Amino acid sequence: MPADLPDLPARSGDQLDQRAADRDRDEVAVILGEALAVGRLTSEEHAERLEAVYAARTYGELEPITRDLPKQRSGNVVLPDSTVRQEVTATLSKVHRGGRWVPGRHTELRALFGALIVDMSDAVLPGREITVSVNSFCGKLVLRVPANARIIDEGGAVLGKWAVWGRSRSPQDAAGQEPEDGPLIRIVGRARLGKVTIMRAGADNFGLLWQEMHAARHL
Repeated sequence: MPADLPDLPARSGDQLDQRAADRDRDEVAVILGEALAVGRLTSEEHAERLEAVYAARTYGELEPITRDLPKQRSGNVVLPDSTVRQEVTATLSKVHRGGRWVPGRHTELRALFGALIVDMSDAVLPGREITVSVNSFCGKLVLRVPANARIIDEGGAVLGKWAVWGRSRSPQDAAGQEPEDGPLIRIVGRARLGKVTIMRAGADNFGLLWQEMHAARHL
């Protein structure tokens, strides 16, 4: 069921330094959705502001995003329940998802006898932590995550291949430390009689990405 979010509350100066929750960011996202729907924002402006919403850490960072927009919600636009899984599937086909898009907090990627290429490097992630279920059965799946993402790898392979590249921010990071300021992406799933490749965006693995995409397109 859709989430029925209230109008944005007015906050005093001492509250602006407090940490915002995902629920607070969702409320601002609804205001932006309504502004897009009625023509107050262009699609490009909406995408830019939505990215700022989900990157915001405090109320003070959220407040300027809607300063020039009405704070009262008309009720014409609602935000889908963030626990609903978004699915991207390639079944006996080749599918490429990339560019500017908004994954769900729980996103399921599936390649079934097909090839699926999903690029999240320019995606607007809806929160500081998302879970991506990655499953390949007799298929090939390539997932590219943002350069500053923190990766928790909980997946594996059964008679298949599961590879995660670029765990650290850059090849110069000898300590292999994950970035501390990026989104946390928890990856679960299995490669069964198939192949899954997960890589971090960056020039250091561009050649590998091209090879994987080329191989997937000729599956």
